[in-house]
This record gives sequence, structure tokens and C-alpha cells, in this order.
Amino acid sequence: MIRASSFAGRRVAVFGLGISGTPTVQSLLAGGSRVAAWDDNEKARDAAQALGLPVVDLSGIDFSAFDALVLAPGVPLTHPEPHWTVKKARTAQIEIIGDIEIFARERKGNEPFVAITGTNGKSTTTALIAHLLRSLGLDVQMGGNIGTAILALEPPRPNRFHVIEMSSFQIDLTPTLQPTVGILLNVTPDHIDRHGTFEHYAAVKERLVEGAEAMVIGIDDAVTREIAARMAETGRLYPVSTDPEEGPHTRMFADGTQLFARETSSGYSSNQKIANLDTAANLRGRHNVQNAIAALAAIRSLQDRLEALGSRIEVWKPALLAEGLKSFPGLAHRMEDVGSVGRVRFVNDSKATNADSTDKALAAYVRNIFWILGGKPKDGGIEDLKAYFPGIAKAYLIGAASDQFAATLGAEVPFERSDTLDVAVEHAARDAAVLAAADPSAEPIVLLSPACASYDQFRSFEHRGDVFRALVAKLPGHAAKGS
Repeated sequence: MIRASSFAGRRVAVFGLGISGTPTVQSLLAGGSRVAAWDDNEKARDAAQALGLPVVDLSGIDFSAFDALVLAPGVPLTHPEPHWTVKKARTAQIEIIGDIEIFARERKGNEPFVAITGTNGKSTTTALIAHLLRSLGLDVQMGGNIGTAILALEPPRPNRFHVIEMSSFQIDLTPTLQPTVGILLNVTPDHIDRHGTFEHYAAVKERLVEGAEAMVIGIDDAVTREIAARMAETGRLYPVSTDPEEGPHTRMFADGTQLFARETSSGYSSNQKIANLDTAANLRGRHNVQNAIAALAAIRSLQDRLEALGSRIEVWKPALLAEGLKSFPGLAHRMEDVGSVGRVRFVNDSKATNADSTDKALAAYVRNIFWILGGKPKDGGIEDLKAYFPGIAKAYLIGAASDQFAATLGAEVPFERSDTLDVAVEHAARDAAVLAAADPSAEPIVLLSPACASYDQFRSFEHRGDVFRALVAKLPGHAAKGS
């Protein structure tokens, strides 16, 4: 646990007692703060009280009694309207921060801190960077928006690497964000309900790299390309691209599945081949090419920063990093292979909560796809996925988006309204088996890639993916991956 010593003796209100809120209270108490914590959810309050945490109803308290409000990232800061605690804090003119801001204040400045954001791919890139650094034998702490809350990790040290995924909500609550390396993968429309406009959402994402000592920015979309152009004169920019034509303008680029670093010495530049992702089973698809080159660029820029600080730690070891790419285990719910029945492969891509993310899975598998989709729809629906419709053997619609998605699929894609995931899995497995029996060369894919939020039928995308995995495991003849 990280002790929030920078808040010693200060009075702090904490709202939100979930995954990040409870460790925040514990960190503040361990650091010597006086804390009053609250959550609108009774079960969350009861769980906190069972741990002996100071649960106090904040609704009747004048916030001028506090020095700061620490807000959970899931609580609205600005849109659709500020939460009542935010309004009280602003009236009292106290700072409103998140748990990553506390971590930022505990750093002395020379402890390696890699922060990753982007609309899509940030979890895989975060896990990949952590995996690559660990494969070098280094002390790595990974968390934030993935896995462990940041204040539950081990404290910053000069030889300890914190690799932290950050959502736009977390960036909004971290005013002094200055990571050693900041990574911005891509920016496409998302979370507009929480940021008001796409422009504001993009500006929040930009803040992560703006204050970084080294900036890794993907330049494969218009928004991030503009951000990179604004940062070009800083001398801190490491642009990356999946387009080989961009090679001369990047520090890391890809040609198909081959990854290259562009190194400059004595005024000359040369391209060094680092790896070929054809040998990395869990980094399939063009989106993972972007994730991989961003991860490598982060480690390359980290080496430059370590040398500038006089550190003797070596992280840029291309041969070992190439082996690390091969051994990356992947992440649950992100194009996760959950086994097969005969030649029919089942893939859990429940993390695909918008069309842009589902795009990556459809592009990776191309044909003979039995596609399970639907849930709580987001703006734009699946209109942008029409280019992949010829590769869809059949679609299975579940949840609240069924009517909208049926209208988009129209006569272009055979579909059924399965309504629930259990029916969709059963019917998709049956239909895929028919294709496999009729065509010995076919390799059918039953793909859960919903292009929707999960909240109409499930607690979270993780819950949805876990249910899918369990349903597949019960199918007659199921063989787990690798068996």
C-alpha cells in the first residue's frame, strides 16, 4: 500500500467506496489524514464499515471543514451534471482530485511512472508494457484503470516501475499529472455523456501526454495526429504508426506485422527490425500491432529518460523484448480464445463496448464469423462496421440494441433475435458446427464482440464475458485453449 504522507494532518472527504475508494481511504489514514468517507450505495458503506473505515454522511456537512475531496472516477465531475459532492466542494473552494493525484504527489520525480490512455487498446498496452518489463526481471507495479487500484500498489521507488492505465475520468481528477512516459494511443468518440463534447473528451486525453517527460502518441487517427503536431517542437515526442509510409516520421512503426524502430545517430537514421507479431499468438490484429509498437516506443523512451537521470537500469533490449512479445498471455475479455468444439473456435471480446473496438475483432477474423452482439447501445451504433458484413455468416442479437442493430443489418447479414446470451451461444455453436461439417476447409469463429455497453443485462463487461466463457465451457465436446 502507498501511504498518502503528502496529506498528513489534512482533512479529506472521500466519495465512492468501490474498487479505488476503499484503498484511497486506507492510504490517507495510513498517511495521517483525517478522513470522512461516504457512498450513496448502502452495501458499499456497510463493506467499508466492516473494515473499520470512517463512514460519515457527507450530505449534511459544510465542505469548508475539508481541505480536499477525493472523488471516485465513476462519479460525474462535469456532465451530465456535477455530483452533489462536487457542487459542495466547489462552493467551499476546496480541491477535487482522484486517487492517482495522490500517487502523483507521493512521487519524488525520479521514480519511473508510465501512464497509458486512449479510447481503445489501453488495457492491452498497459498489460503488455508491464509484461515486457517483468520479462527483463524488473520490479513492476501495474494498476489504475486495470486490475489493482493505484494506492493499493507498492510505493514508488527509483528502481520500481509503475505502469498505470488511465481513463479520461481519472485524468480529469489528476491536475499534476507528469508521468515519466505518457502514451496516447487513439481518440475516437466515447463517453460524450460524461464530457459534454468530443472536443472536451479529446482535450482531457491530451493532458496525459502534455505533462509527460516523454510522449508516445499514435498518429493513425486525425485527432492524435493533430495532438502530435502540436507537441512536435517539444523534443519529447515519440510518434508511432501502423503505416509503413509514416516510418520516416516516427520512432516506431509497423509494416504489416513486422515492427521497426527508427534510430538516429550522427545525423543519419536507420530502421531496426525488432519483431514479427506473426509469432505472438495473443497479439493478433492490426489494433494489437498499434498496441505493440506503442509499448516498444514507451520502453525505448523510458531508456532515454533513465539515462538522462543517470540510472544504470537497461530496458531497451530488443532481442529480449521480442521474446516478451511472443510470451504475452493476453487479457481476459479482449479477443480471448476460450476454446473450441471441433473446428469451431470461440472468442470472448466482451470488452468491445463500442463499434470502434468491435472493428478490431471483425478485421482480425475476416470470414466465417458467427457474431454475437448487442446490449446497451452507444452513439453511432454499428453503421461503421458495414464493410465487414460480407464476412459475417450470421449475427445473433441480444439486449436493448436488438431493434436498432436489426435495422442496420437488414438484408445484408442473416440474423436472429436471440435476446439473451445463453440462447445466442447455443444457436451460434449449432450453426457454426453445420458450416464446419459442410466445408472441411472452414474455420468458423463464434465471436462475442457486442459493440455495446453491458448494463442492460449484466453488471459489467467482465460479467458478460465470464458468463460467455462459462456457457462455452458447458458445450458438448468443448476443448479448452491449448488442450
